[in-house]
Amino acid sequence: MKPVLIIRTGRAPDSIRGRHGDFPHWFRLGSRVLPEQLRVIDVAAGEALPAPRDVAGAMITGSAAMVTERAAWSERTAGWIRDAMDIALPLFGVCYGHQLMAHALDGRVDYLPGGREIGTQPIELLEHAVHDPLTAALPATFRAHTTHEQSVLEPPSRSVVLACSARDPHQLLRHGPCAISTQFHPEFNADIMRAYIRRKHADMRREGTDPQPALRAVAATPVARRLLHQFARQHGWLSTARRR
Repeated sequence: MKPVLIIRTGRAPDSIRGRHGDFPHWFRLGSRVLPEQLRVIDVAAGEALPAPRDVAGAMITGSAAMVTERAAWSERTAGWIRDAMDIALPLFGVCYGHQLMAHALDGRVDYLPGGREIGTQPIELLEHAVHDPLTAALPATFRAHTTHEQSVLEPPSRSVVLACSARDPHQLLRHGPCAISTQFHPEFNADIMRAYIRRKHADMRREGTDPQPALRAVAATPVARRLLHQFARQHGWLSTARRR
């Protein structure tokens, strides 16, 4: 069986990792792909990706890095994404992964106007989401966790925008029949979201934002948290036993 990759583009901060685990753990829980089917590739640490034809698909994590830095490892991963798109490999990018997919496919990434978006946000589905296989059954609005400074300012020319938030018009993009990405974090739970807000407490105050309302507004995000699992099921990443 070909492995499903978790393409690791960064690590959770030490204070969060020690209490809640790290990105691969969150993606495994969210997707419900069996551990023996997964392979973690730490591209930020220089690990090489296998050829797209040798894997069943990939999930691309978030990162504290910025896509606009154009780090060598990031640009190599962007090239791999283009190769994967050529063979319609199933891809699910999150946050940095979302931005990197857009950058790889001719979109534009830069700092979100108005500053960082952080906390549990209402996400609104757009017209094209009604007919999309991943989002057709979702409610018109749902909650999701966010924490980012950069965003997709211009989606790739062939991508379809499926959802937005009040601050970010490109929260959910469809890049092809097997490729999707989210600016929000479907892999986060409420405790992880609170931990990120507490960690960014000083930055938020310096930027003129009171973190307390964001902390109070953190809530469960059951619809967003199902997306990784639904994507995995649609693309055959789950064992027969796990599907039941």
